[in-house]
Amino acid sequence: MKTVEAMVSGKVQGVGFRYFVKSHADRLGIKGHAMNLSDGRVEVVAQGEAEAVDKLLKQLEIGPRYSSVNSVDVVEVTDRSLHQGFVTSAYN
Repeated sequence: MKTVEAMVSGKVQGVGFRYFVKSHADRLGIKGHAMNLSDGRVEVVAQGEAEAVDKLLKQLEIGPRYSSVNSVDVVEVTDRSLHQGFVTSAYN
C-alpha cells in the first residue's frame, strides 16, 4: 500500500481537475481526496497499490483538456487513514 500527498499547481481550478482526478482514482481503486486550496493549487491525497498510485500521479501531470499543470510536488506519507473511496471538495 502506498500513500502520497501531491500539490498540483498551474491552471487547475475551474477546469474539471478534481473530477478528472476522481474518475482516474475510481478506475484505479484508489482512496483519498482532491481538494481545491485557496491559493489556486489542488491537493491530492491518494492511497492504493503502488502501481495504481504511480499511474494516477502520471495523470496529475497531464490533467484534463483545459488545465495547464505547472508542477506536481509529491511527498510519500505513512500512517494516514483515508476515506472508503475517493472524494472531492472545494476548499480546505
